[in-house]
Parts: sequence; structure tokens; C-alpha cells
Amino acid sequence: MKLNMREALTKFEDPFSLEMRLPDITLDTEKIRAIMINEVVPNNPADDFYGANTPPDYLTTTLPLFEKAGFRADSIDDIIAAGIYITNAVKVPKTDTTISRELIEKCVPVLEHEIGLFPNLKVIMLMGDVAKKAFNMITKAKTKKNAVPSISTYKLRNSELFYEDKRVFPSYIMTGGNILIEKSKVEMAAEDIQKMLTIIN
Repeated sequence: MKLNMREALTKFEDPFSLEMRLPDITLDTEKIRAIMINEVVPNNPADDFYGANTPPDYLTTTLPLFEKAGFRADSIDDIIAAGIYITNAVKVPKTDTTISRELIEKCVPVLEHEIGLFPNLKVIMLMGDVAKKAFNMITKAKTKKNAVPSISTYKLRNSELFYEDKRVFPSYIMTGGNILIEKSKVEMAAEDIQKMLTIIN
């Protein structure tokens, strides 16, 4: 089913006082088999994954992660064609160095609806702690427990986690300048993407 994500999510969105930035991309929801949830939208909408900049800032770190995982992607279109959708857990730019629990909670209903738009999902990738917190808020409300244990991500790397029938990968943030500094996290995120690609192909 072809859907414009912004239109689909705007219809669902409650009349929040927040002005949320939603992904303006049209895709076939039935062909998406994996969703990657990044932490937060950028300050400049043109730098988001589907933004107008050439390239958007968020892709300058994301595309190399895919290449390191053994998948050559030159644009977001290549990623979508592989059955992968990328979004942000928090739909409002951050104004501080940290993202408050309250802000995550306000964005969770939209994220939950967004995940539910893809009937053939096999993998949910949580790229960073904010994405992990947001997803746990969704799962705890439904099942009374967190899908991802509240321990360090590296300690979970050898665990096979599932939510319903979907494999869940708690991984590392995929955007921002710091990712280039933390080489070990880059390696681990690329390994997680490689595992995700194996599952959906």
C-alpha cells in the first residue's frame, strides 16, 4: 500500500502544542521489512534522512554505516528499495544536550502508530538510547514489561531479543559528529546492520 508518511502520521497526530517534523516520503508500506529508529530530528529539516540538502547531514554518517555493513547505498532511495525505513523517535528538535522523558512520551504515540503502518516488519533497530527508551514505553504499555532490558547496549549484543514476531536490535546512534569519534560503536552498529540485512534478505 502506497502511503505518504507525513500525511499518514499527521492524520493520527493529536493536537499537541509541539510542532512535529514528520518524514515527507511516499513508499510501499508492504515492502518494508525493517525499521531503523534514530533518536531525534535535526534542527534543520533539510538535514533529515529525507531532507532536501545534497546530501542531508543525517545521511553523511548513515550511508557509511551501510557500506561498512557490506551494503552499498548511495542515497536514501537505495535503503528504501532494500526494504528498510528510517525514522526518528523524537519528532521535535532538541533544545538541550539531553532529551527529556516528557518529550519522548509526547512523541511515542506517533512512533507507535508509525511502526504499525508496516505489516511485514521483521526487524526493529533502535539506534541509540532515546530510541530504546521510546520503544520500551510502547512495549511496556502493551505487555507490562520492557522489550529491551535496561542495561548497557554492549551487554545485550549477544542476546536475541524479540517483540511479537519481530527481531529487536538495540544498537548505537547513527547520526551526529560524535559517531565518527567512537570507532568501536561504529563497528558495532555496522555489525548490527549486517545482521539486520541477513534477516530481511
